[in-house]
Amino acid sequence: MKVYTCFPQGKAKALTMSYDDGKIQDERLIQIFDKNGIKGTFNINYGLMELEQEPPRIARARVRELYKNHEVATHCMTHPTISRCPLVEVAQEILDDRKGLEELTGGLVRGHAYPNGSYSEEIKQLFRQLGIAYGRVVEAVPNYELPKDPLEWHPTCHHNDPELMKKAEFFANFHKKQYLKLMYVWGHSYEFDSRNNWNVIEEFCEYMGGREDIWYATNIEIIDYMEAANRLKFSGSNEMVYNPSAVSVWLNVNDGKYVEVKGGATVNLND
Repeated sequence: MKVYTCFPQGKAKALTMSYDDGKIQDERLIQIFDKNGIKGTFNINYGLMELEQEPPRIARARVRELYKNHEVATHCMTHPTISRCPLVEVAQEILDDRKGLEELTGGLVRGHAYPNGSYSEEIKQLFRQLGIAYGRVVEAVPNYELPKDPLEWHPTCHHNDPELMKKAEFFANFHKKQYLKLMYVWGHSYEFDSRNNWNVIEEFCEYMGGREDIWYATNIEIIDYMEAANRLKFSGSNEMVYNPSAVSVWLNVNDGKYVEVKGGATVNLND
């Protein structure tokens, strides 16, 4: 019996987006995402939210409603280059940001994007201990793979990549279901104003949205799903599986039979 882990509903491809700093242009970007059924993760500095800046940042009172269909993640309290800071300062930066954002959203905040792309092995270990599930870096690796180390999660590309649509077309036309593939695009929403190129993200989202074979997910949804998939317990014969997690995990059995293993269930894959 051949068994493959799938994304939800038996899909083998996922798309996620990640945008930093919580600037006012997130309003327009989220409208584009929502129109096309695309999920984003928005990395916010709680300590900078209501300072006088250009462009301005999203007001704290707006956060819960604006980002309700997406993920809010940490970006440190004040956007420091944290690899140059004492670890006690880094701990304060991440915890204060996390606590502030959790108060605004009313939910858990467990994700992160490293400000200025700055991190170290010691910081990764600290973040694990402080409940951060993943950390996105800025160096792009266009291999469409899931992260080997969630605390050093490389995106596929920035939205300003001149080959963005070429990469999108490759991903959309990839149909080998023996692989799990992920396209991860990142950037800053204010760049669309400064470069006068909102057409870039509009074209990308219109092309990539609404596809039945793509799972549109936030960063934390991908991390949590793959953690649940990795916790599955299989019998010695590979014919039975137990899911100790609370969420469903999907399997492809013998190249064509898709099985949902619900949370807490034991399933005979021959049935």
